[in-house]
Amino acid sequence: MAKKKLVVTEQPKPKQKVISLQMDATFFFERAVRSLDRLHYDKALKYFRRAVDYEPDNPVNHCNLAGILSEMGNYSESNQILQQIIDQVDTTMTECYFYMANNYANMEDFESAEKAIIQYLENDSVGQFLDESEEMIELLSYELERPTPITAIKSREGLFEHDNARALLEEGRFAEAVRILQRLIKKHPDFLAARNNLALAYYYMGRFEKAMETIAQVIEIDSGNMHALCNMAIFYQHAGAKEKLADLLALLRKTFPFHQDHVFKQATTMGILGEHETAYLLFKRLLRSGDASSDPCLFHYAAVAAYNIGRFAEAQKLWLQTEKLDPKSDIPRFYLSQLKQGNRITPTNPHHGDSTAISYHYHLPFEEQFRMLERSSEGIPDYMQRDPLVRSSFFWALRHGDMETKLQVIQAFGIIADSEVEDALKEFLLEPNEDDYLKKVAFFVLRSMGADAPLQAVLEGESTLIHSKPFSPNLPIWEPEWQQVLELALQQMHKRYDMIQQHDLETLWVEFLTRIYPNAPKIAKSTGWAAALEYLTAKMHRRAISYGEVAERYKISVATVSKYVKIIDQTCKLKEKMDAIFPKFANVVRQGNDS
Repeated sequence: MAKKKLVVTEQPKPKQKVISLQMDATFFFERAVRSLDRLHYDKALKYFRRAVDYEPDNPVNHCNLAGILSEMGNYSESNQILQQIIDQVDTTMTECYFYMANNYANMEDFESAEKAIIQYLENDSVGQFLDESEEMIELLSYELERPTPITAIKSREGLFEHDNARALLEEGRFAEAVRILQRLIKKHPDFLAARNNLALAYYYMGRFEKAMETIAQVIEIDSGNMHALCNMAIFYQHAGAKEKLADLLALLRKTFPFHQDHVFKQATTMGILGEHETAYLLFKRLLRSGDASSDPCLFHYAAVAAYNIGRFAEAQKLWLQTEKLDPKSDIPRFYLSQLKQGNRITPTNPHHGDSTAISYHYHLPFEEQFRMLERSSEGIPDYMQRDPLVRSSFFWALRHGDMETKLQVIQAFGIIADSEVEDALKEFLLEPNEDDYLKKVAFFVLRSMGADAPLQAVLEGESTLIHSKPFSPNLPIWEPEWQQVLELALQQMHKRYDMIQQHDLETLWVEFLTRIYPNAPKIAKSTGWAAALEYLTAKMHRRAISYGEVAERYKISVATVSKYVKIIDQTCKLKEKMDAIFPKFANVVRQGNDS
């Protein structure tokens, strides 16, 4: 059979499809990326510019353009574009500040780089480049030879301020810490760590009721908050709330915290509360942790706990390790020397705690520090003025001490003379239940610190405004020559008399002028009156002094000194005055410092 031929019939050709090339921002972006992969930076730059032309409102396109310019070393133009993004395209692209900081650093314009990185940290809420920012800050600090002045990190909003407040607490600057923490809690009511530290700040300042109120708020929000429970236990002990403390202690004994900071908080709290066996076990647990085994303070705390439960050999071993880790410190050497001599170490636990136990704080016992002070002629040393425990003790004594103690604290504040003590003394002037004499001494100290603005005070039960001149409510005027006498006497007394005695001299002068006014004598020379005031003040404080000594100091005759002493003495009736002006301080004054 013959094969059939198959005839191929032609099919109509399909119409060719024309694929149009869509020239949009995405197209140029992809071309730019391909050029970058091939290291063709010029082409990539051209394509990124075209992408910006097609979508000028898209900040990402601008960022890409700035990025390639930076990659090519054109840092200045890159920063111009980044600034344009923030100013005109998208104000929320705060990462542009970080890119600008990098550009400035590459240009070695470290001042501008610092400004840009600070702007990034203060404005960026995401914190995408936080780690990189820390590295840059370290570089800038090295190049500029100073720390970078960062005041806020928005992505860690609250944490930076909280860290700052904690640092202030550790420095004993309690009032400043309170102001920061109050603002922080107002913005972030659920920031419980800030509330805990605010309670501690109040406590260190002696504002016990505010401390209790604040810590109760934390426990109301989070009943299991470890820091709050520990703080509340210490507050209960201070308040003498034995039943509440017993219940809370039972809870703490059964608590086994996981986080190391919770373990440390529980350990120190149990030690302060006299639960030294529990504290010892907790500190030993911390020492078994690799992270904590190089901390001399922790070895000291464990040594104290061991000592307080009678494990003296263990305490010695732990203090030897403390000394090894902190060889420049006097603290472990002191405790080791006491152990070697077989002495019972004096208990020191400010405000609270077991009265038979030594303090868990890493410092020398206060008695030892004060013995060192007695041997020193330079007043309170800087390290003690900054010590938060010393400062806390002063704040507590000003609020809760007896009158003699408060007088000593006010005088110490005159030596420390910083903004914290100035605030404390100003608050003290407003306390309605404090003694008026103490307030007048506080006012004198404030003036000596340079507080020259009028100060509000409550005196004799009434609110009054005290001006910067000597406090003289019954004198309608204060003559310049009166002030000259006072300044001369205080200048001569400055290094030989304490603040209380200087105040009493001023009080004596004001009293004399008040009694004799309006028949005040004309003062041709200040020296005789100033010498008489010093002589009489020294006598009031039972200090050894003679007419001859004063006359020689003021370069006048003995007869002149005697003359003015008699005038002031007869006018003020000094024996009567000692009981009238200083009735509650008669014993203090009469036992005063002998020279």
